[in-house]
Amino acid sequence: MSMVIRNARIRGQKQPVDIAIEGEKISAMGPKLPTKGQKEIDAAESLVLPGFLNLHYHADKCLLGEIMRPNVSGTLPEAIEITNDHKRNYDPAEVASRAVRTIETGVKNGTTFFRLFCDVGTIGDLKAARGLLLAREKMKKYATIQIVAFPQEGIVRDPGAAELMDEAIKEGCDIVGGLPWYEYSDADAREHIDICFGLAKKHDLDIHMLVDDTDDANSRSLEYLAITTMREGFEGRVAASHCGAMAGYNDVYAAKIVDMVATAGITISVNAHINLVCSARLDREPRRRGCARVKELLARGANVVTSQDDVNDPYYPFGKPDPLECASMMAHVAQLTLPHELEQVMDMVTVNAAKCARLKDYGIAPGMRADLIIVGAPSTHEALRVQPPRRHVFRNGREVARSTLTQELLP
Repeated sequence: MSMVIRNARIRGQKQPVDIAIEGEKISAMGPKLPTKGQKEIDAAESLVLPGFLNLHYHADKCLLGEIMRPNVSGTLPEAIEITNDHKRNYDPAEVASRAVRTIETGVKNGTTFFRLFCDVGTIGDLKAARGLLLAREKMKKYATIQIVAFPQEGIVRDPGAAELMDEAIKEGCDIVGGLPWYEYSDADAREHIDICFGLAKKHDLDIHMLVDDTDDANSRSLEYLAITTMREGFEGRVAASHCGAMAGYNDVYAAKIVDMVATAGITISVNAHINLVCSARLDREPRRRGCARVKELLARGANVVTSQDDVNDPYYPFGKPDPLECASMMAHVAQLTLPHELEQVMDMVTVNAAKCARLKDYGIAPGMRADLIIVGAPSTHEALRVQPPRRHVFRNGREVARSTLTQELLP
């Protein structure tokens, strides 16, 4: 046996267990396993989780806060304007360097799967995509990395973007991105979605769009996305991030959309921290939170995740990145604080995200891939409350990160 993790707390189990790892897989689980490992780690009754997933992260823009001019309005339009100034002069190697720095941090925080968005369009061409492809190659032994070809300037309003997305996919991007609400008209938004589905069918790829990321309750591209997902038979293959306009829908229309999303099997990624600071900038009191209707989505059985989105860029000045921090933020913003709701929040960065990514060997059970985190807290509640360092992180059965930080109260 290559490794045994002793005395692990597993969600849903009352007693500590041992986890045996052989090669890249979990081979056995149970209390006090008799087998001996070439290496043994005592979890000391800390919670052990499957690796975190970050399904929405604009890694091409990360850390631009170190060099950009400030976003003095804090709004999305100014953030796009600032980013465009950099995209025109992107160097793929420089993009990769910034991305790798934050991916390394994410791995240390327990992330073993990243979905990275790269801007593809006529302003930046394929520079961002090529930068993130370089970053994926450099970090491939530490995490699984998907790259989304994302049309930040739209498709219809940015002629040539669709062709560049097609080329980005040919060069190695894994997911078809989209931004339909950013188009000038509802008709253009629908055409945008149709173009994205055309690319997805052509290359047999999944879709992840940023949808209705606006305070305008009249933004209705999520409805058409759900209809198209069902008509094209893409149930379970589409994710929609933000969907903040849902916060302004009347309750009757919101119930309809929540039902359509669940029926279409669309995953909703509510990136609570960025929605909280970018949304409702023009509202007077009371201000909206700017987030999708999380509790209603969960009650209907929709798949909901939460993701990092941004790290120190024109859109958001903070970010580690750390899915456990994202989960805590979601608990606050969506008011998910009851014991069973805290478990739902933890699902959003683990099992729900794995369902969206269609991972077949994810979880803590014999035969599953040994992507594991020894969290440094005994329960979901304590992990969310304390935000402890991740004591050990395993990727494909190999330890890829550990924390040795100690804190002492001196006499």
